[in-house]
Amino acid sequence: MKRASISLLSRLSRHKSENFNPIISKYYISDLASSSSPLKPCATSHGLIVRNHRNQTNPSHKMTTLVENPLQLSSRQRKTKEKSDLEEAFESAKTSEEMLHLFKLMEASFDEGELGLASLKIGLKLDQEGEDPEKIFFFADRALKVLDKGDNTNRPSFLVAMCLQLLGSVNYSLKKFNDSLGYLNRANRILGSLEGEGLGRVEDIRPVMHAVQLELANVKTAMGRREEALEHHSKCLVIKELILEDDSKELGVANRDLAEAYVAVLNFKEALPYGLKALEIHKNRLGDNSVEVAHDRRVLGVIYSGLEEHQKALEQNELSQKVLKNWGLTSELLRAEIDAANMQIALGKFEEAINTLRGIVQQTEKDSETRALVFISMAKALCSQDKFPDTKRCLEIACGILDKKETVSPAEVADAYSEISMQYETMNEFETAISLLKRTLALLEKLPQEQHLEGSVSARIGWLLLLTGKVPQAIPYLESAAERLKESFGPKHFGVGYIYNNLGAAYLELDRPQSAAQLFAVAKDIMDVSLGPHHTDSIEACQNLSKAYSTMGSYTLAMEFQQRVIGAWESHGPSAEDELREARRVLEQLKSKASAATINQLPTNALPLPHTNLSGQSSQPGISVNQKLTSSI
Repeated sequence: MKRASISLLSRLSRHKSENFNPIISKYYISDLASSSSPLKPCATSHGLIVRNHRNQTNPSHKMTTLVENPLQLSSRQRKTKEKSDLEEAFESAKTSEEMLHLFKLMEASFDEGELGLASLKIGLKLDQEGEDPEKIFFFADRALKVLDKGDNTNRPSFLVAMCLQLLGSVNYSLKKFNDSLGYLNRANRILGSLEGEGLGRVEDIRPVMHAVQLELANVKTAMGRREEALEHHSKCLVIKELILEDDSKELGVANRDLAEAYVAVLNFKEALPYGLKALEIHKNRLGDNSVEVAHDRRVLGVIYSGLEEHQKALEQNELSQKVLKNWGLTSELLRAEIDAANMQIALGKFEEAINTLRGIVQQTEKDSETRALVFISMAKALCSQDKFPDTKRCLEIACGILDKKETVSPAEVADAYSEISMQYETMNEFETAISLLKRTLALLEKLPQEQHLEGSVSARIGWLLLLTGKVPQAIPYLESAAERLKESFGPKHFGVGYIYNNLGAAYLELDRPQSAAQLFAVAKDIMDVSLGPHHTDSIEACQNLSKAYSTMGSYTLAMEFQQRVIGAWESHGPSAEDELREARRVLEQLKSKASAATINQLPTNALPLPHTNLSGQSSQPGISVNQKLTSSI
């Protein structure tokens, strides 16, 4: 949508007038020209003026050749004419090189206040051509300083918003994410006000608004704030729906983009309708054999896999492969075939998956990342068959390839290491799994846009350390994971709930039941919101909360939460008979403990105060009855 910005500016610049017009129209920046300026505002122009000269091959000749005018021009008229020709030549320029050359000439003739829009147009052109971000920033910043003067009464808000969008985009390229966010948020506010107050044409405002929303999504993704980024992706689709035809290819792509954004936060249920909508649009518009349809089907394959509907995932994958074969897209086809093998593994079709992968490995280069992925998937199939020696050989080959790719493709290698570590977990080789996860974490820490993965990996390290009895070492990893995932997905994401549940288990193991109870309570609250109170993980959090209160001796609260556990399992019907039987056994055990505690506990209102000296009671100073009871237990 960066291109939409420059095309919009070009359209705003395309209006013609018979009289000389200033570079900046009165509609946006008439207050920038000083009252003594010889430039006269145009009543109908909207930007840079384009006026083509007949038979003019070199605009610069026109600037100094005045013989066609029979009248002698004054120096002021001559200067005005030269500025007019420079302006028109700049508007006729097709390349950034021409624009930069003419801009240098203009700097000698125009005041800085008259060059704002020209600076913006150069910045947009350089951005379109993928030039050095620092160079783009120079012109965008120069334009903003002119167009955003604080003393303007009729501020050119729309052009200021365009400057801010460009500056936001450039700062994103320079990885200055906080600066980018500042520019984009302000642009968003200006555009929202313009649209809300009916100032300016919506067909001009909305493309820039879309560009701003898309950049906000990119920046927040890069900062690891994926849940917030998702909101901007949603707004992008809403704007596209207002701008585009219902059956346009671009609207299909916008739906697919939103589906992928939901997949990125593991919300496959919300992703599905957008993936299906993208497929529907592209099938109707382009036909079953289009590349866009193939891409839609691959995304749907991922979504169905996430929903554990593996047969549907495989069907979409196979249809996608047919199209990719027809178009000769070998690289994408290989990835789709690897996806298909993983789906076969999920369906328990291990031998089919291995045969698929053997066919793929012959088509890959010796040290390619694709080859490493093939061996990882083959290891997964072998591991599922308990063929651990063969599994390890495949994983060693994959690690040997990936080790050389860490600096080239850190994100991809980190993802692969994480997958390999899972297989070592399955084989109960926890130390190797932890070692690989720590390598993964080291790579992700250098990639701010992968903060959500950093949180997930920290959580897994913490869980494995808990599993191997290294509880004090586990806690920092779990606490770090909770913070990362809250920033990425929000405080109520189910992943955050799992981490708090594990943290509670860690504190319970360290004999800190009060801290454990607090963490289990947070976990339960998150699970109830994100998964529902009858989900098995929500029930487990409730069970843990009952256990923590029991450890503290708070049997009334423990029984209350245990009763909730029973009610939740009852809602599952016959499929949860074993769990229900166990939950009832625990409740009876709690009742017995509570009863025993009541019998053993003396009534506190019958106890004398520590300083009271009654007959038959100890007169030993400084020791209360409660202290004696405690020491005798």
